[in-house]
Amino acid sequence: MAVIEERDTRERLIEAAGQLFAEHGFKKVTVREIVAAAHANVAAVNYHFGDKLGLYREVVEAAITAQEETTRASREAGEGLPAEERLRQFIRVFVGRAVSHPGSWVRGIIFRELADPTPALDEIVNRGIRPRLEYVGSIIAELLDCPVTDPRVLPCAGSVQSQLMLTMKSPLASRLQPDAPPGPPDIEQMVEHITRFSLGGIAAIKGQA
Repeated sequence: MAVIEERDTRERLIEAAGQLFAEHGFKKVTVREIVAAAHANVAAVNYHFGDKLGLYREVVEAAITAQEETTRASREAGEGLPAEERLRQFIRVFVGRAVSHPGSWVRGIIFRELADPTPALDEIVNRGIRPRLEYVGSIIAELLDCPVTDPRVLPCAGSVQSQLMLTMKSPLASRLQPDAPPGPPDIEQMVEHITRFSLGGIAAIKGQA
């Protein structure tokens, strides 16, 4: 029972810290704010993580793991399919997860690191962002019939990813799309729009070669 309680406390601390770090950044959040939100005590942070920095590292690790899982799920969904369908499956997995977990602090941690980086950003880029862009880039290279090193590939991958950003819950998205949360038909419509728009843009760029 004690082990279960310790694990529960640890998870509550990570969840509370993730929310606070995503909203305010590492420097502006205090340990006392975290333990209050997690209904724990300061000693629990020291016991499980050593200090605030150790807790932040665990929060970042959880965010990276979520990124890795999304990329892995996208690869598995598209395995053995033509390039166009692999791109569609990547978009479907991403949109589905973004809509299913609108309150997730994972994306907030990533955005916070991009806006106000700490040394953790290198780990996020190398393990979370780069593999995803490389996977999308491999699909785009096949669609363009070019090597993945072609200078057209990365901008196309960035364009696909940029469209996906608007499917996430954010202050910008809530102002541009203030309606009720999307249901399954809306999600599929988003997937198809982003896929068709992306494929159209890639085809246009290929035609200019």
